[in-house]
Amino acid sequence: LITSQKLEAKTDINLPDPTLSYAHLWGAKDKNETIGELVVSQSFDFPSLYATRNKLNRLKAGAFDSQADVFRQEKLLLAKEVCLDIIMLRQQKHILEERLRNAEELAKMYAKRLQTGDANALETNKINLELLNVKTETSLNETALRNKLQELNTLNGNIPVVSLHDALPIFPADYQILKSEVLSADRTLMAFNNESLVARKQIAVNKSQWLPKLELGYRRNTETGTPFNGVVVGFSFPLFENRNKVKIAKAQALNIDLQKDNASLQVESELAQLYREAKTLHTSMEEYRKTFQAQQDLALLKQALTGGQISMIEYFVEVSVIYQSHQNYLQLENQYQKAMARIYKSKL
Repeated sequence: LITSQKLEAKTDINLPDPTLSYAHLWGAKDKNETIGELVVSQSFDFPSLYATRNKLNRLKAGAFDSQADVFRQEKLLLAKEVCLDIIMLRQQKHILEERLRNAEELAKMYAKRLQTGDANALETNKINLELLNVKTETSLNETALRNKLQELNTLNGNIPVVSLHDALPIFPADYQILKSEVLSADRTLMAFNNESLVARKQIAVNKSQWLPKLELGYRRNTETGTPFNGVVVGFSFPLFENRNKVKIAKAQALNIDLQKDNASLQVESELAQLYREAKTLHTSMEEYRKTFQAQQDLALLKQALTGGQISMIEYFVEVSVIYQSHQNYLQLENQYQKAMARIYKSKL
């Protein structure tokens, strides 16, 4: 699309097509008396206008490239968010696999205890229900993971992506430094800046179009019986066709400037929202990390259960809280990564 737009912009500096005309006249009384006239001519704009249009064409090319950068950034940001979802689903898969192993071991152990009379049917049914729930969650996780991988491959032209990894980005402490960095590198604002330059140059082009158009050519006339050759020189004064074009260009330039101001406000507002969101998520993640460090180990809980130190109900309450906390942390990390990806999307 950008290539076609650049080629289309170049057509504005092409010369008009040359013209060729031939007139053959004969006398009203004597049709043997004939006159022939051949005219070949080429019209063109005032020479300085082509230089101005060349500059406009270069600015348009830069504006088109900026649009391509915005499109590319949107696709890369979408791909990164899909990658972050894949990473989260794989982390969840590890947790679910651990839960599944524990549930299977407990199900086998309590099935034997039930036979020997060391466990009751209520405890055994609760373990079997936990096993069923984990199997269901694992199946749903695998389906979601396959779908996300397929989505990523589609974005990549159906070329499989071999591996994914992403380090946790450092939260920026100084918002003003971040704001200055983001605004100066925002692709959308860059695109509007280039479009504003195009609009300004278009005003200059439209002003230059009030210069006369020129025409040069060759003329051959046989009216006297003897051929005459000569030069055709003509001028065309644009009194009507360029009316209001300068006003139109100025109005379009004002429109671009207003859109740029609006886009700048939107970028600042979005950045402030993303920064607050990332700060809240980062704080919550730190609290989870501190809690995990002081938390009981799952292996110790399992030993306590098998040793009879805690009941099955107490075990499942503790385990459910731990697993749910890890799931919550992964969700927080995913949201934090996405917020940071949107903040630093200009680096993609």
